Amino acid sequence: MPRFHCPIALHSGDDIELPPGAARHVQVLRLQPGDGITLFQGRAGEGFSSGEFEATVLRMGRSDVAVRIGAHHAVEREPLRPVHLLAGITANERMDWLVEKAAELGAASITPLVAERSVLKLKGERAEKKLAHWQAVAVSACEQCTRNRVPPLHAPTDLQDWLEGGAKQLPPGTLRLLLSLGEGTRPLGEIVDAMAEDAPVVFLSGPEGGLSPAEEALARAQGFVPVTLGPRVLRAETAPLAALAALTLD
Repeated sequence: MPRFHCPIALHSGDDIELPPGAARHVQVLRLQPGDGITLFQGRAGEGFSSGEFEATVLRMGRSDVAVRIGAHHAVEREPLRPVHLLAGITANERMDWLVEKAAELGAASITPLVAERSVLKLKGERAEKKLAHWQAVAVSACEQCTRNRVPPLHAPTDLQDWLEGGAKQLPPGTLRLLLSLGEGTRPLGEIVDAMAEDAPVVFLSGPEGGLSPAEEALARAQGFVPVTLGPRVLRAETAPLAALAALTLD
């Protein structure tokens, strides 16, 4: 059954018009009145329900779609361990791919890191447009992979600003891990084996070329534990996904 992100209030038995994004997707698929779909709000709390809703198409207009909300199913497909990804912005479409796969793998949130070696530098309106684009990529990934919570994409930031602001938004006791090629690293698997299954983590990785020595020193000074994924050097968009899989998949 087709799935659509519907970030508005949903209640079983109500007839509603889908928001523009979901309505456009329904029209692209050429669904007809009577067809069944699945809706999910993408988050919980503040009037939103976790899980997903059955729905039936009632009317297909030129630019609007009406549906009737059916049964609610409180099913969740989130990892036991919330992992917040702080990832260096990569060039071209590689960042899109990173965001898409991170959403599929269950990242709790994604913060694009403007690192010293980042090829793509984002500020102002350009940063806002990119952020909206990446959030849409995450939504599409969740629709496809049956995930009912969409990971928030935070505004691009540098490491110092994140430490002063974004770090304070993490759950208390969040373990900080740093992907490093330097000395003193520990195998990520060793860290995972010693952790509680539901212990929250923030994972920091750099862009092409990695973090600069100054950035890595700053991260270590702020409690990030340097870890390694093994003897091979992975691409900037591959490494955080490999770590995310190790941290979230059973």
